[in-house]
Amino acid sequence: MMAETVDKPGAVRTGEELDVARVDAWLKGNVRGIKGTPKIAQYSGGASNWTYCLQYDDIALVLRRAPAGTKAKSAHNMRREFELQQALKPVYPYVPEMLAFCEDESVLGTDFYVMEKLEGIIPRKSMPRSIRLTPARTTQWCKNVIDCLSQLHQVDIQRAGLTGLAKGEGYIERQISGWSQRYTNAKTWNVPSAKFVMQWLENNMPAQEVICLTHNDFRFDNVVLCPADYTKVTGVLDWELATLGDPLMDLGNTLAYWVEAEDDFLAQSTRRQPTHLPGMLTRKEVVEYYLSKNNLECEDFSFYEVYGLFRLAVIVQQIYYRYHHGQTTNPAFKRFWVFVHYLLWRSKQAIKRRGK
Repeated sequence: MMAETVDKPGAVRTGEELDVARVDAWLKGNVRGIKGTPKIAQYSGGASNWTYCLQYDDIALVLRRAPAGTKAKSAHNMRREFELQQALKPVYPYVPEMLAFCEDESVLGTDFYVMEKLEGIIPRKSMPRSIRLTPARTTQWCKNVIDCLSQLHQVDIQRAGLTGLAKGEGYIERQISGWSQRYTNAKTWNVPSAKFVMQWLENNMPAQEVICLTHNDFRFDNVVLCPADYTKVTGVLDWELATLGDPLMDLGNTLAYWVEAEDDFLAQSTRRQPTHLPGMLTRKEVVEYYLSKNNLECEDFSFYEVYGLFRLAVIVQQIYYRYHHGQTTNPAFKRFWVFVHYLLWRSKQAIKRRGK
């Protein structure tokens, strides 16, 4: 039964195949203890980078590379991902062990890195049916996941050697101006101007910010759970967007994806993680729990809530922009513009609740 719960990759997508012979030869020259010829599969979830499982006789490896047609040193920086996790591993145990980095483009045509494979459950839209869920254990599971985010925010970035990862100071202002500009650049005729939300965010930026290591894509489907006990977190994945930023903005990003059991049908239709289960904390309870665990005070979380929703609206609109202009034909993106309307509406509702 335990084997049925472990997350497994699927078939390699057409056009995204690896050159097995070249990869195998490079790995055997750079990673110890590899024997046999790898069976290659591909993970469907995760961030924009392509992720594969290479199963050898006695070991399974995970390979991450940039998509074809992109440059690893720009938006898909494999070296940055590799070195970040390598530095973080000694002080944050949930990071997979980094095994090798390749910058020789003759192997795959792009940079890539290889890491250990973390065996476990990845909580996607629905949990495996074989897992016996109870509200009390699910509450503990939810708190344990939030604790992992708290632990990340408490990492000593100087001790980890990560002070040069990003600019840090001025993060909030850069995020608001940056995401506002991205929305403007990606706007299509069938979505709102979002000027009201953008101006509100600009006018309500907190006077103070805290700089720490942030994940920026911390969701349930980016954590790995112990197969024997789903309440225990054993790994955190997808560090592509990690930076030095503000912890409450990181939490706001997380809660933008948080769909509760009582949310409306449109939110439910977009749910991609099991935050609706009996025992899961509500968004309000998550904020309260996080603040208490971190000894922080925040009289009004509205700014961070609106920021998270607006940022997600921009991400969705950027995807829709590509579909609208024929840069992708994926039919799943056809009605993304509707979700942009919805996220901006929720942003306005949060602003109204604040009363300012």
